[in-house]
Amino acid sequence: MTEDHAELTASFTALYGSEPEGIWAAPGRVNLIGEYTDFNDGFVMPLALPHTARAAVSRRTDGELRLHSTDVPGGVVRLRVGGLTPHEGHGWAAYPAGVVWALREAGHEITGADIQLTSTVPTGAGLSSSAALEVVTALALNDLFGLGLDAAELAVLAQRAENAFVGVPCGVMDQMASACCTEGHALHLDTRDLGRRQVPFDLAAHGLRLLVVDTRVKHALGDGAYAERRAGCEEGARLLGIGTLRDLPYEELGAALDRLAESGADESVVRYVRHVVGDNQRVEQVIALLDAGDVRAAGPVLTAGHVSLRDDLRVSCVELDLVVEAANAAGALGARMTGGGFGGSAIVLVEEARADAVTKSVLEAFTAAGYGTPGVFPAVPSAGARRLV
Repeated sequence: MTEDHAELTASFTALYGSEPEGIWAAPGRVNLIGEYTDFNDGFVMPLALPHTARAAVSRRTDGELRLHSTDVPGGVVRLRVGGLTPHEGHGWAAYPAGVVWALREAGHEITGADIQLTSTVPTGAGLSSSAALEVVTALALNDLFGLGLDAAELAVLAQRAENAFVGVPCGVMDQMASACCTEGHALHLDTRDLGRRQVPFDLAAHGLRLLVVDTRVKHALGDGAYAERRAGCEEGARLLGIGTLRDLPYEELGAALDRLAESGADESVVRYVRHVVGDNQRVEQVIALLDAGDVRAAGPVLTAGHVSLRDDLRVSCVELDLVVEAANAAGALGARMTGGGFGGSAIVLVEEARADAVTKSVLEAFTAAGYGTPGVFPAVPSAGARRLV
């Protein structure tokens, strides 16, 4: 047992009076390309981070759910599994509690649990800290209660927890990335049918590095901005007479935008449609480049994605724009915001030999602008959710 596992076991035992039945982990993620496409049945390309949420868990048979996090001040949250009700708050505990609710709603008999959580995934950074909590809870309960669900089924249930219990209308990308990514790969995911392909993404072999720059500007997707964009995308699909924006081929985008404008659609709807269909195409571009071994050529595609997120979807912020501008000016191959936006993180594709210089340039730009110091670390494609002990 590693020191980290021993520490989590000890804290669980101190809280609940006996050792846990096991310890599980689920990672956060960065999304290489394909943003706000997942709830439009589109394409995404995330990779798992080495940062994880870990859960020490034991079953209960008395209907009580006890939740505790080492990362949040406060004591144990005690809930009854039969009394879990959506949209009742519970703060951070809503994420694991929502998973219990979603499993029971799906007909799985969860009779209670003691759960101790700890996480190294930065919160509010657009790196899917909430999905990591959901997926690690789902995996642990799947194993302990012998539910027999596969990784994709667990991801869908975790998404339902966030949508219906917590109240955030996210797509399925974050949970699928946390549950299904593999080490050394990016996940090419079709969110319509959950078809997926593990795409080799060994940057070191190409002399490259992917940096994550956490602006430390916090975002909250529950504030309505995310939901407004989702509704706008759905309105665009309705006006075009298609099921979802996935159904609009990139080659027909120009004509479709003209039709929307002529129909009197709000200009924001036109912008949203242009972004989503364009980003689906950018995912396909990056896949083709990786398959051809031309990883460097993906850099400009990332930057083009950022321009679209900034100008069409309008989910960037001055700090994210500054990361992209400073990194590219210092010789990065490309950069873009990643995640839901309004703060959070950006990614930067850079030559290994220029990584330190680009990092220095970004830090100096933040200092000059009077912003707080961002966090910078390499994104190493890592394993998805798994049992540790």
